[in-house]
Amino acid sequence: MKASNSFRNGLKVGLETTWTLGKVIFPITLIVSILQHTPVLDWIIHFITPLMGIFGLRGDAAIPLVLGNFLNLYAGIGAILTLELTVKEVFILAVMLSFSHNLLVESTVTSKVGIKMWIILLVRLGLAFFSAIVINLVWQGGGEIAQYGFISQSNEELTGWIPILVDGLQKASIGVFQLAVIVIPLMVVIQFMKDLGWLNTFSKWMAPITRLLGMKENTSMTLAAGLTFGLAYGAGVMIQAVKEDQVSERDLTLAFIFLVACHAVVEDTLIFVPLGIPVLPLLLIRLVTAVVLTIIVAFIWKENTHSARKGAAYEH
Repeated sequence: MKASNSFRNGLKVGLETTWTLGKVIFPITLIVSILQHTPVLDWIIHFITPLMGIFGLRGDAAIPLVLGNFLNLYAGIGAILTLELTVKEVFILAVMLSFSHNLLVESTVTSKVGIKMWIILLVRLGLAFFSAIVINLVWQGGGEIAQYGFISQSNEELTGWIPILVDGLQKASIGVFQLAVIVIPLMVVIQFMKDLGWLNTFSKWMAPITRLLGMKENTSMTLAAGLTFGLAYGAGVMIQAVKEDQVSERDLTLAFIFLVACHAVVEDTLIFVPLGIPVLPLLLIRLVTAVVLTIIVAFIWKENTHSARKGAAYEH
C-alpha cells in the first residue's frame, strides 16, 4: 500500500512539474523554430559579427553562437561543421556554448523556480564571454585547422508557412515529451527515496560537497539532477525542492550558479568529441569554474549577511 502511495504521489508531482515547465518549453520552442525560417536570426548574426574579434573568433563564428543560443547545442555544433575553423576557434566556441546554449528555453524555465531572469542571463553570458576572452589571451597554440569527425547533417529547407508551423509544433511537442520522459520517472524515484528514508542518506553522503559549495544538505538532489539531466530538467527538481524541502533563496541561487557552469556535464562534454578538440580541458574548465564561482558567491553572500547583522548591532 505504501509503495502504491509513493508511486501515485510521485506520478502526481511529475505530471504537475511537466505541466509547469511544458507551458514554457512548448511556446518558446515553437516561436524559435519558426524564427529559424525568417530573417530574424540572420539579422542578429549580422549585428554581432563585428564583435567576434574580441573573443578571438572570425566573423562567421557568429552563426554557431546564435544558433546554439537560440536553438540548442546540436544546432550550434551543426553550424561549426560547415565552417573551416582552427582548433583554438572551435575550442573557444565549445566553451562558450557549454555555458550559454539553448538560452531562451533553459533560462525561462529556470526563472520559474524564482531566480531573476537578469541574474540568469548575466551569469550564463558573462561566463561565456569571459572564458572566451581569457582562452584567447592565454592559449597561444591551436592554429591548425580542426579535423571534424563524421557526422551526418540534415539541412532540409522548408518552404511555406504550413510546413514551417507543422515542423515547429512537432519540435515543441517532442521537447515537452522528452521533458515528461525524464521528469516523471525522476519524481517517482525521488518520492520513493523520500518515503524509504534514502533521500536523507543521499543528502548526508553529499553533505561534504554541498558544504564546500556553501549550501545546505537539502540542495543535494537538485545538484545531482542538474548535473545528470541538465538545467531545464533540474529546474523540475528545484521547483519541488522549494515547495517541500524549504530550500532557501540563497542556496537555490548558489545551486543555479553551480549548475549553469556544469549542468549535464557528461553529455554536454561528450557531444563535442566529433569536433576534434580536447574535451578533457573543456570538462575541467566547466567543473573548476562551477566550484570556484559558487564558493566565491557563497562567501560574499555570507560575509554581506554577517556585515549587515554587525551593522544592525552597532545601531542598537
